[in-house]
Amino acid sequence: MKANVNNIIEKLNAEYGTDFKCYLDHDEAWQLLIATILSAQCTDARVNMVTKDLFKKYPSVEAFANADYEELCVDIKSTGFFRNKAANIIGCCKALLERHGGNVPKTIEELTALPGVGRKTANVIRGNVYNDPSIVVDTHVKRISNLLGVTKETDPVKIEYDLMKKLPKEAWILWNIHIIRLGRTICIARRPKCSECFLKEECCHYCNENTK
Repeated sequence: MKANVNNIIEKLNAEYGTDFKCYLDHDEAWQLLIATILSAQCTDARVNMVTKDLFKKYPSVEAFANADYEELCVDIKSTGFFRNKAANIIGCCKALLERHGGNVPKTIEELTALPGVGRKTANVIRGNVYNDPSIVVDTHVKRISNLLGVTKETDPVKIEYDLMKKLPKEAWILWNIHIIRLGRTICIARRPKCSECFLKEECCHYCNENTK
């Protein structure tokens, strides 16, 4: 089954609209950067609960750069992997001050050179802060893009580049937003609501299951 990308995009836009939406609460670019680092292996809802107080306690890049490591570990413990995340956040903010005057850079090369920032985090920043078309490959995008037959790749970086070839550039950011929403509400990994899905006719899994 070959994916009809245009059909999928049209149905996603019809269902969810075309407004850009970031699920991580933030007011500043550096806050989104930190929130995205915290979101690794953690839900956005949990991160938003933590950052609500965290960004009051540490109101600037400088405050995070000068944070006490052990104290920051306690502050972010509920997000999981808190020791690595605390070290990365402090290191990242120090690098922002030393290399970029405290500002969050725009390019993928500059972003991924920061401690704790991989391509996924970098592309979240590029898309949400700078409106620079990018593909964010999280677990939802990886799984559902495969189910829809848009890519057969399994490595996140290969998926990113494959989706960049398959999808029109103007759809890249919305693909991230829509597929993540679909994965959280309908195409849930362990209990998908296939019968309710508006994309079931485009889904390899659904079609295969119903032609047996």
